[in-house]
Amino acid sequence: MTQVESKYKKLHAQIDRNNPVITLRDIHKAFGALQVLKGVDLDVYKGENLVVLGRSGTGKSVLIKIIAGLLKPDRGQVSVLGQEIDKLDTRELQALRAKIGFSFQSSALYDGMSVRANLEFPLVRNKRHLGRKEIDDAVAQVLDDVGLSQAIDQTPSQLSGGQKKRIGIARTLILQPEIMLYDEPTAGLDPLTSVEINDLINEVQQRYNTSSVIITHDLTCARATGDRIVMLSEGCFLRQGTFDEVFESDDPRIRNFYNTILLINHE
Repeated sequence: MTQVESKYKKLHAQIDRNNPVITLRDIHKAFGALQVLKGVDLDVYKGENLVVLGRSGTGKSVLIKIIAGLLKPDRGQVSVLGQEIDKLDTRELQALRAKIGFSFQSSALYDGMSVRANLEFPLVRNKRHLGRKEIDDAVAQVLDDVGLSQAIDQTPSQLSGGQKKRIGIARTLILQPEIMLYDEPTAGLDPLTSVEINDLINEVQQRYNTSSVIITHDLTCARATGDRIVMLSEGCFLRQGTFDEVFESDDPRIRNFYNTILLINHE
C-alpha cells in the first residue's frame, strides 16, 4: 500500500440494508469466446460505498457498464432503483441514467470546452427548463464541493490529472445522482492525489447521500472508501465483507493478489 494515509477516517455510513438500489442476478457476459462474467449475483444498498476489487481485465468495468445500461448481459437480471433495465424503453433508460453518475477512468472531459462548459453540458441536455442563474449556481456549487472553484474558466489541458478527476466527478454530481459509479478513480495518480480522491469519494457519499460502486485494483482506495468489498476473479466473486474480512481468507487467489499489489507498491 502507499505510505500516505488519509487525513480523514471513513465515517460510518447510513446504510439501509433493507433497501437495495442495485440488484444483479446470474449475470453472464462474454465477448466472443472470452467469458468475462460467469453468473454474478450482487446487491448494493442505499447509502453504501461498495468496492469491486480485482486485477485488470477481470470484468470490473464491464460490470458497472452493465449496471449503467451501457452494455447488455448475455443472461441474467439487472435492477436499478427498482427498475429492470431490460424492460425499459429508450426514454425510460435515459431518465434512469440521469440518476446515475458515471465517473470514467479517463474523466472523459471535452478538451475543446472550458470547465464551466463541461459542467453546463449535462444540465443543458437533461434539464432544459433551467434558467441562466440556476445553471450558474449549480456549476458554482459542484465546483466548490470538489474544491476547484478557481478552475471554472480553465480548459482540461490546463488541469493536472487529479484536477481532471475532480472535475469529472463534479460533472456527474451536477445532476444530483442517487448512484455513483467510479471506474478506477485513482488510476494514474500519485499517492497524495489518490488520497485526496479517496477523501472526495467519501465526502460525496456523506454530502449527497449517494450509493456507490467503486471499481479498483488499488488496495488503499478499497480500504479508504469501501463500506463493503467484493473480490472479483475469473468472472466470479470470491469473497465479500470488510477489507480485513476479505483478506483474512486463505484462498490463494486472494492472497496472491494482495501480496502482488504490496510488492508493486513497495518497489
